[in-house]
Amino acid sequence: MRTLDRSRLGRAAARYAIHGWDVVPGAHFSGTRFRCDDLGCPTVGCHPATEHWQELATRDPSLIEAWWHRTPYAVLLPTGRAFDVIEVPALLGLWALREAPRSPGPVAVSASGRWMFLVSTGDGLRPELADQLDVVLHGDGSWIAAPPTREAAGRARWHTSPEQVGWRLPASYEVQDLLVRALGTAAWRLARPRGWPLGSTPAPAV
Repeated sequence: MRTLDRSRLGRAAARYAIHGWDVVPGAHFSGTRFRCDDLGCPTVGCHPATEHWQELATRDPSLIEAWWHRTPYAVLLPTGRAFDVIEVPALLGLWALREAPRSPGPVAVSASGRWMFLVSTGDGLRPELADQLDVVLHGDGSWIAAPPTREAAGRARWHTSPEQVGWRLPASYEVQDLLVRALGTAAWRLARPRGWPLGSTPAPAV
């Protein structure tokens, strides 16, 4: 199982790199926590395998092969480079896509049910989204766990894979406009419980 996991994660990392996305090895899930290369690390959640992860981010196929040949590292994608990520509750993401005639770009789903819209870099959040505590912009200095990385609650997955959209990244404001329109719907206001904590949105069946 460990060998199969290494192979699967390594192939995914290589595929992202071939298409111009830097990758970083993340701590691997073992038992009930994530374990990195620092034996004294107190972090139990998903995180980079080394504190110097920004310098190690690469698209070098030989380096990627060497990393995942040894260990089933999580596959992390640094943001603020090839793309930024807008992270939202699952229901908000679902309603936003219902407003669109087609998916605007790749959309990943974390094991906890958060939706990650990959967009072009450089734009901040519109005020309507910046005011939402459960909407997060991942830019320079951040990262996301990419499918098929295993997390405590399961595996990250694609709702809309990069292949489905030809690896096209939409303009950030194209996606933000969809999200703002979804925020204005009566369905969203009624469905979102008051005080809904960050990251608690369940993944819908789609």
